[in-house]
Amino acid sequence: MVLFTLVASHRNVDLNTVARLSTGVDALPHALVTHGSLEGLVTLSTCNRLELYADAPSRPGAVDECVDALVAQISRSTGLDAGFVADSLELHREEDAAAHLFTVVSGLESAVVGEREITGQVRRALIDAQEASAASGELIRLFESAARTARAVGTQTSLGERGRSIVSVALDLAEDVAPARWDASRALVFGTGAYAGATMAALAERGCADVHVYSGSGRAREFTDKRGGSPVEREELGRAMRESDIIIGCSGGSAPIAAGTLPEGPRVVVDLALTRDFDPSVADLDGVELITLESVRLAAPEETDESVEAARRIVDRAAADFATHRSERSVDTAIVALRRHTMAILDSEMEKVRGQYGCGAQADQLEFAMRRMMHSLLHTPMVKARKLAAAGREEEFFSAIEALYDLQVEAPEEPREQPAPSRGSLAAGYPAAQTPAEEPDDELCRRPRAS
Repeated sequence: MVLFTLVASHRNVDLNTVARLSTGVDALPHALVTHGSLEGLVTLSTCNRLELYADAPSRPGAVDECVDALVAQISRSTGLDAGFVADSLELHREEDAAAHLFTVVSGLESAVVGEREITGQVRRALIDAQEASAASGELIRLFESAARTARAVGTQTSLGERGRSIVSVALDLAEDVAPARWDASRALVFGTGAYAGATMAALAERGCADVHVYSGSGRAREFTDKRGGSPVEREELGRAMRESDIIIGCSGGSAPIAAGTLPEGPRVVVDLALTRDFDPSVADLDGVELITLESVRLAAPEETDESVEAARRIVDRAAADFATHRSERSVDTAIVALRRHTMAILDSEMEKVRGQYGCGAQADQLEFAMRRMMHSLLHTPMVKARKLAAAGREEEFFSAIEALYDLQVEAPEEPREQPAPSRGSLAAGYPAAQTPAEEPDDELCRRPRAS
């Protein structure tokens, strides 16, 4: 199989384009995996990126066919021109795809370098794919390797130890322009998803105890029962906005709140939703300071070169090891085929021996000697096969046994449906203690709605 990923992130397109592409993610049909050309598909959709990790057949042209199918589906579901969609997505294959995921999950591609929230988002992306029976065995191995890489970066470097995140940087910016201290401020949070949970925790750490929560899906009471704060009903929303010193949007609602709906300042509005909870014209209101994801990206502090370089070395080693292990696995089938072929010849010859000389002790001794000889003869090609695989030259071994023994080696069939592990069991691979709490709805970094 051939691994590849299609990427649209804050590093290669603007955030508005990421948001527009992301509205078509939910419409990617499972048929692309169960009945189409894809062997597997995992979708990572966050506030800064849309990434599609896929597993295609190894036949010539299969990756291009799969890419075309994904682009066409996104184009249909979003109404965007297919050419625009294709131009907005970067393609990475094989080891480059693995290296990219390992870089992302380690926080090196984030707007806030070293932020750890991305690890939880990557973990949830795999769980969602498994629950939809869309994760192939190779993709599961890829994401499990990513988990180990993230853990290594977290434990072996100082990257991310300051606890910086998109939420924390946004609140740092808000603190600089807020009309009151945190302990004297009233905050209103839109949404009940992962970033809303992270926002609640960050506000508590800063001493803001007067926090209210509004959810268009009606989850505010359930959310505040778990995390504190006071729920706001729809009819109370206008008053809650007027009485708030800081309003934080984390929901990615169906339509942004217009400037005319929001009371004029003095207050700070923080919009962390990819598809925007607030119309940009809010910034024109008297006394209102608007902070957006773009503001966070521009203001994000840089990690030290030493920490980043150490993390990149870990990522490079992990990507190389993953590629080596894939190559070694790829020759296992060929080795098994060669062993079966030679042992079948031995068994055939021993049948002739036993037919002619019977089944006595001499025949047993002869068979034992012949099997030892056969194992010795196979040892060298098996060792050589794994060395070739480690060097990325496994095709030479395939060609050799095909030419010498007329053996056609086929890749083993892998089950399409993989059992989805419990969230707790898979989370053990990631530094989950630093990831936001999970909720299925109003989550700004997973499933932005069309605006």
